[in-house]
Amino acid sequence: MKRILSSVFGLVLALTAMADGWPANYNGVMLQGFFWDSFSESKWTALEAQTSDFAGYFDLVWVPQSGKCLENYNTMGYTPYYYFNQNSSFGTEAELRSMIGAFKAAGIGTVADVVVNHHNTTGWFAFPAETYGGNTYQLLSTDICANDDGGQTATQAASEGVQLGSHNDDGEDWGGMRDLDHRSANVQRIVKAYEKYLLDDLGYSGFRYDMVKGFAGEHVGNYNAAAGVKFSVGEYWDGNAHSVRSWIDATGKRSAAFDFAFRYAVRNAINGSTNGQQTGSSNWSLLSDASQATGININNGAYKQWAVTFVENHDTQYRSATEQNDPLRKDTLAANAFMLAMPGTPCVFYSHYRAYGKEIKAMIDARKIAGITNMSNYTNYRNNNRYYANTVDGTRGKLLVIVGSDANSLSIPANRFVKVLSGYHYAYYLSPETETAWVDLPSGTYEGAQKTTLTAVSATAGAKLVYTIDGTNPTASSTQAQSGETLTIPSGTTTLKVGLLIGSAVSGIVTRQYNVRNFSPYEIKVYVNADDAGSAWSAASTSGASPAINFWIWGGSHSTVSGSWPGDKVTDIETRNGKKWFVKSFNITTSTDVVNFVFSVGSGTPQTVDVLDVKETSFFNISNSLDGSKYKVNVTTGINRPQYQSANSDPYYYTLAGQRLLRPAKPGVYIHAGKKIIVR
Repeated sequence: MKRILSSVFGLVLALTAMADGWPANYNGVMLQGFFWDSFSESKWTALEAQTSDFAGYFDLVWVPQSGKCLENYNTMGYTPYYYFNQNSSFGTEAELRSMIGAFKAAGIGTVADVVVNHHNTTGWFAFPAETYGGNTYQLLSTDICANDDGGQTATQAASEGVQLGSHNDDGEDWGGMRDLDHRSANVQRIVKAYEKYLLDDLGYSGFRYDMVKGFAGEHVGNYNAAAGVKFSVGEYWDGNAHSVRSWIDATGKRSAAFDFAFRYAVRNAINGSTNGQQTGSSNWSLLSDASQATGININNGAYKQWAVTFVENHDTQYRSATEQNDPLRKDTLAANAFMLAMPGTPCVFYSHYRAYGKEIKAMIDARKIAGITNMSNYTNYRNNNRYYANTVDGTRGKLLVIVGSDANSLSIPANRFVKVLSGYHYAYYLSPETETAWVDLPSGTYEGAQKTTLTAVSATAGAKLVYTIDGTNPTASSTQAQSGETLTIPSGTTTLKVGLLIGSAVSGIVTRQYNVRNFSPYEIKVYVNADDAGSAWSAASTSGASPAINFWIWGGSHSTVSGSWPGDKVTDIETRNGKKWFVKSFNITTSTDVVNFVFSVGSGTPQTVDVLDVKETSFFNISNSLDGSKYKVNVTTGINRPQYQSANSDPYYYTLAGQRLLRPAKPGVYIHAGKKIIVR
């Protein structure tokens, strides 16, 4: 009898785990491995090549919809035509399988983009027949919702003598393709077979469901139960956390959901929001707005387990002047710092990672060392409109995250927290009880000499550090270092291990793996287009009576040649895709070399906000004015994204050599708020 009860109990536990839709106390981080039109950057071969870089940091990578679409040109996959033909805009099926296998071997799960709300056709009603596993699968006209496209499909069906399904859409209608009737037995049979194929044959680890407002949540629950999938997240695009919670309930808690309320709270805090209108002035106290992950008021945070947090995705990112969408306008790093410290499962946007990989990986290191999970508790430390600070409870210690313009100005008691990371508008602290060594340079491949700072995070005053660079665990007799000491990482491959030394005992060992290559100088080009910024900008040329575009340049080994505002006039123009681009070339001479810009026209008014930390060939569009004189600058899709900040909000002064100062130490010429000033 005991054995029978034990077996029944085990079965109940297994079914309960299956019903969870996302693991409880999960400590993983997800990467969205694409952005809009990232056909080169997100090829299966390109993603697979980054396996070692992702490993240890990203536990899941969500990739584009991998089935073949009808179109003969590149498509992001949201117009699905085939389920079992996996030759897409991102590569062949063989390349897909190779990437998934490489990820799996490195401990990374691949999340499939599942688009089953709608399906593409030839004509209005013709779906392809597909054979898989000896079975034929084909959607029929009777699998289309009876009220598809607001009744237009029914009108067309009547004219062609075609029969539609007997059920109306049980979600929101979407025009352009046929909305599938998920109460149809044939639709359910095909979707279930497709999802088993994704998991059991291709080797995917989970699903991201597209546009789940288009069909009832119960269907997602049924599909996931049939597939036995461990990771499922739905795109229920709604800023109301209660509505998202209701959808999770509708799935039977068999799926997580993207935390749109969290994303909107971050956007509002950074971009500024008053009564729903964006003001441009950050108000960091708005981070207290409730969401699935942070919603104290939503069943006391009971839905954190099913919250997948994000701050940007392919639908909210800036694409062009006509598709601005709803991007973060600044403070990309601060947004990611907040997300990566908080409960829920964070999903990093690929563009952000490409631009700030080192910083984001260091944040993930801190999250994992503290032991933060999707169900961690947190407490607001303090906040106002200039900063927001939370302490988050991990399984090993607390992580204090501070974001905002005053993030690095707060006085934090040394006996309560140890600072381990800081950057523009963000800072991370670990509590002493974490009892760990800390290394601020994350694992990875680097060019040129690299340095890392070692920190002892311990309740024992004066705790020392010991380290090795040959991959062996440090002992009491290993090389010692003081907390705060900086090490130079040698060229080649190095496995650095650092531990706390308290008495004769070594604990809290941290491992970093580096591949440091000798730096090779290279040339970059900076392209600027001003067609969307107004007549004063768009009329600029390099000849004739029209004024030129100016580059005011500083940072790294670069400075304005003329030495006076408004900088150097650009003399080269290239035409690309019918647009006029002002072009200037720069040599990047060291691994830390960068170029910073302020663009202006004519005599220097109007001008743009600061564009910081450019070190790759980049294409910039100058767009609308922020305050009558300062203009926004947007990077085109597909290029690493530099950090942008409003010139008015930058508190620092810069020497003409690019050195950043809190305030001038002596008289001279400086750059402040994007303008040249003279300090006497």
